[in-house]
Amino acid sequence: MSFGEQPAYLRVASDLRQKITDGSLAPHTRLPSQARIREEYGVSDTVALEARKVLMAEGLVEGRSGSGTYVRERLVPRRIARSGNRMATGATPFRQEQADERAQGTWESGSEQDAAGTDIALRLSVSPGARVMRTRYVYRDAGEVMMLSTSWEPLEITGRTPVMLPEEGPLGGCGVVERMAAIDIVVDNVVEEVGARPGLAEELLVLGGVPGHVVVVVSRTYYASGRAVETADIVVPADRYRIAYHLPVR
Repeated sequence: MSFGEQPAYLRVASDLRQKITDGSLAPHTRLPSQARIREEYGVSDTVALEARKVLMAEGLVEGRSGSGTYVRERLVPRRIARSGNRMATGATPFRQEQADERAQGTWESGSEQDAAGTDIALRLSVSPGARVMRTRYVYRDAGEVMMLSTSWEPLEITGRTPVMLPEEGPLGGCGVVERMAAIDIVVDNVVEEVGARPGLAEELLVLGGVPGHVVVVVSRTYYASGRAVETADIVVPADRYRIAYHLPVR
């Protein structure tokens, strides 16, 4: 088999990927062994191994201890809404979706004071080590973890105010815009950066992935007159969910 200019392991991986996509290798079917790949494609053991690694990294196959490597069931990605429209209720996009009686979403959260690390300090324009309120969220859909989120707010802004704890008090659970307005801070801009990376071990433990699985990360920061008042990282498993943006036309 001629592989042209593309590295041989990528051509082998591409052919196997196509077989998985078209159903020739059905879900739960055992992937051809390294020896079988070597013989069928006329490649070395190294190439066969690297091709299998590519499929593993893409989440198309999974290893089963003592059994081999199998084609994973292909899930139809579900949608997670992000909106450029602010609802009058102040609800977050996730809470807006859950207002539908057919939705089965739940979430839990916990807040604690922390010292801002270098990256978070840069995003909030505070000094490293400055006190922040860190809130961690776990979102579920019909009991399955679908999204993780961690937010940080400078305590020099919210400390000793009724909105110091994002999920408690009179405005607990409201969006950042409404909570900040309650302490006379007008949020006028929000920036979201979307990227992807391999999930961290502690993230995949909660999300139900395996090492190598990719997650989508939305890094969001709210600003008031140029000053960052909240920043957050939203983590979503890329193989199971798509992030849909609903943006107003101006």
